[in-house]
Amino acid sequence: MRSSRSKVLHGLFGKSVIEHVVHAVRATGIAHVTMVAGKNPQDLKTLLDTKVNEFVLQSERLGTGHAVRCCEPRFKGFKGQVVVLAGDAPLILDKTLSGFIKRHLKEGTSASILTAELNAPQGYGRILRDYSGQVTGIREELDATPLEREIREINSGIYVFQAEKLFEALKEVKPANRKKEYYLTDVIGLFVKRGWRVGAYPLAKGDELLGINTRKDMAEAAKVLWKRNIDSQLERGVTVVSSENTYIEAGVKIGQDTVIFPFTYIEKDVTIGKNCQIGPFCKIRSGSSIKDGAVIGSFVEVVRSSVGEGSMVKHLTYLGDAEVGRNVNIGAGTITANYDGKHKNKTRIGDGAFIGCDTVLIAPVSVGKKAKTGAGAVVPSGKNVPANATVAGVPARVLEKKK
Repeated sequence: MRSSRSKVLHGLFGKSVIEHVVHAVRATGIAHVTMVAGKNPQDLKTLLDTKVNEFVLQSERLGTGHAVRCCEPRFKGFKGQVVVLAGDAPLILDKTLSGFIKRHLKEGTSASILTAELNAPQGYGRILRDYSGQVTGIREELDATPLEREIREINSGIYVFQAEKLFEALKEVKPANRKKEYYLTDVIGLFVKRGWRVGAYPLAKGDELLGINTRKDMAEAAKVLWKRNIDSQLERGVTVVSSENTYIEAGVKIGQDTVIFPFTYIEKDVTIGKNCQIGPFCKIRSGSSIKDGAVIGSFVEVVRSSVGEGSMVKHLTYLGDAEVGRNVNIGAGTITANYDGKHKNKTRIGDGAFIGCDTVLIAPVSVGKKAKTGAGAVVPSGKNVPANATVAGVPARVLEKKK
């Protein structure tokens, strides 16, 4: 990664790499999550404090088997099943994980391996089976023979184990490989040797297993997540005019019959209602809400703001920390100046207001219902515009007020 940070802390499509994995795990209903950290443990704790039950430090990074064995004191006396997966594979789907766990429980095996069949299996460990199809082990690619490298069924690095048997077998794992590490994969061979049943189920699709080792891998993973999310929006009745030129992060909620025009960028934690028009060339930042029938047009940025039903923000506008009511017209070039050098401040615009072109609203400030600002008006902080009033000038002054 050529980075001072752990790769699992890098941002990927609105979340860190590790958050994608933890989200998938939690979505299966697994109640207790233990994380093994070998680098940046405090950063991981800060990021995942509410999402992970406990953290275990792997002070010496001696391989995947050693990482799992570091957890043994935490599982003393536990007789249930343990799911083990890597923190750098962010594309695994929760439905795949759930199906895998159910299959393991149904088959009653002592260990199960989630696998996939790939046309190009290079870089992955291969699943070894005997002539009857029973699993006999896993061979890492570095240690595989030329014949073993022809095998297309690959190891995902995701397992379910009977806990007591897992930690018993880990005690016998030796670093007898090229990297001189304790491989978790060697546990499978030990299970087979002891006569404990092992299952391998090709339930994963290829793109679910992409691991993050380089920034190129990050870019490939982002493409997969982007496409999944665009497809999900289309299935919900949203029109995305040019999907290849639209960025919508996971977690964005968009109502039916809304149209997203090209070169639109929408961050996570945004809600957009029904029958809206969004873009082209606009950016909607996290924490924003666009109500039914609103229009957000070209070169508009919306930051932590709400835009009411039927309101129009069509051109060249910055809305920062603003609350815009219903049926408001925001003229081209309008700016809500939300930052005073120390604090972010609110702008409130009432229902039916008309904001003239190039208006600057210096927060904190409010514009009353059905009020108007003239073109180029500057409304100073705290100089609220009364309902039904018309203001203009620099600084803005009341010209008239309708009853």
